[in-house]
Amino acid sequence: MALAPLQNRPCGGRYGDIVQAIGNTPLVELKRLSPKPGVRIWAKMESANPTGSVKDRVARAMIEDAEEKGLIRPGQTILEPTSGNTGISLAMICRRKGYPLEVVMPANVTPERTQLLEMYGAKITTSPGDQGSNGAVAMALAMAEGNADYYMPYQYGNEANPGAHYHGTAKEILDELDDVAAFVAGLGTGGTLMGIGRRFKEEFGDAVKIVAAEPMQGEPVQGLRSLDDGFIPPIIDLGVLDRKIFVTNEDAIVWTRKLLDEEGIFAGVSSGAIARVAVRIANEMDEGNVVFIVCDDGWKYLSSGIYTKPIDEIENLESTVWW
Repeated sequence: MALAPLQNRPCGGRYGDIVQAIGNTPLVELKRLSPKPGVRIWAKMESANPTGSVKDRVARAMIEDAEEKGLIRPGQTILEPTSGNTGISLAMICRRKGYPLEVVMPANVTPERTQLLEMYGAKITTSPGDQGSNGAVAMALAMAEGNADYYMPYQYGNEANPGAHYHGTAKEILDELDDVAAFVAGLGTGGTLMGIGRRFKEEFGDAVKIVAAEPMQGEPVQGLRSLDDGFIPPIIDLGVLDRKIFVTNEDAIVWTRKLLDEEGIFAGVSSGAIARVAVRIANEMDEGNVVFIVCDDGWKYLSSGIYTKPIDEIENLESTVWW
């Protein structure tokens, strides 16, 4: 039986080092999750980046922007609050570029994240686990204040964060699709939503809906934040968003499993929450392309057991923290 002709552009390429290989990730159609023949759901597979997450784009953009502006001295220590992925991406890039890295991270992250940071040579300072990523931000800001030994890129307030998506991720999607009816991403730092949202609004105007997956207040959905918890990242402009749709920790876990079981996509927990919202939006449409972000892969969450246990056997589903 002859295979259908491929509709994709050539993948791969030749690069001078691993940092140059960031980006140009696959865009994969998820036919089993589509509710209607005229609606197509596409997953932008940011898990295909070198360290397995969308944050490779952001880390590279922030460091290169700081270098261009002369904000980093050779050998200066980079300090950054993180729930894991940005720290891991920075650790890889800083190691390649010769900058020591110290990250501030909640104490209750999965052990895989700590191991990856240590593998890349980062120093880890832990913040109280029950304060989540907000606690890490507060501690890092206090450490950096008045201390010239540190340079903090500060992903929550650095315009290079959304810039990486405006100039990179969004352009890649536009290279593959002639139109986008809806774009869905998680509400974390806001970089992905702001960068891609602005680019798509310029391209399609009000015909495209920019939708945020936001945790309900008090719900510990890994990698995402509720704005009601008291911290709104400075780079977020809520005017870019058309809708915010609430998700729960259970939504995230159930739909992470759906991605794996129905589409073969081994994704992190925040991607499950985002997929849940993307499918909901798709159900409201008669036709068009819905694009969502697969933020990272599942390797950092294996110790949680969520990929192998039956859903009803995962203990403390509602209270488990997946930072």
